[in-house]
Amino acid sequence: MKIAFSPCPNDTFVFHAWVHGLIPDAPKLDVTYADIDITNGLAASGTGPEVLKVSYAALPWVMSEYALLPCGGALGRGCGPLVLTRNNLTTTQTPSVLSGKRVAVPSERSTAYLLFRLWAAQNVPGGVGEIIVMPFHEIMPAVRDGHIDAGLVIHEARFTYPSYGLSLLTDLGSWWETDTQLPIPLGAIIARRSLDLTSITNWTRASVEYAWAHPEVSKEYILSHAQEMDPAVAQAHINLYVNEFTANLGEDGYGAVDALLSRAAHEGLVPEIDLSSLRL
Repeated sequence: MKIAFSPCPNDTFVFHAWVHGLIPDAPKLDVTYADIDITNGLAASGTGPEVLKVSYAALPWVMSEYALLPCGGALGRGCGPLVLTRNNLTTTQTPSVLSGKRVAVPSERSTAYLLFRLWAAQNVPGGVGEIIVMPFHEIMPAVRDGHIDAGLVIHEARFTYPSYGLSLLTDLGSWWETDTQLPIPLGAIIARRSLDLTSITNWTRASVEYAWAHPEVSKEYILSHAQEMDPAVAQAHINLYVNEFTANLGEDGYGAVDALLSRAAHEGLVPEIDLSSLRL
């Protein structure tokens, strides 16, 4: 079975057991490791693998071919995307500093991007200027070097941005959680609707549970793929993004996805979909 997910610690932690043949009766996986922007594109193309990790923000474009699995993904609290600027961009760090500015984002079909646009609509007078898409690991150096004015960052960047001489303008996760009282829906696991979705769900959940039961077993695999090789940073990443919602979305998880996609559709950022189709 072909699968695509990111090389980030949370994904490799979740899928380690399945990738290494440790889940009884689960088929062997042929893995493609790719940035979220690439996996979003693979899903939207209609020619992607059977199972993928994509952004929740990409779901409106792929739901005809793929179903959302109720486990394996990344939702959480205190783990949202950050908007960063150079320390010398302004002496007063207020959202208005982004008016008309160039902002780098990891994808225009990402939860991070939707949260940023929803936040900016409320907080940036006149709106931002140019949006530039680049791989997430290139964003902080580009902000530091002055190639762009601000960057929207995800994953382990929340732990490492001070080392680039950058300042936090806003934590979009804190904004979202205060506004909705819901977790942040970041990455989703989807599978082709033509497959045995119950079995794929069970294998994915078993892989999550194996990872929790045997955390030492996956460390070498995780660090071999991580952009940030420091073990402490990788573990902090896992602690944030692998949680109760990874095992089961539950009502709060589905509620968060509904809130994100309905608000984004209202703003014209994504197509409207039947939200009931998200549930198996």
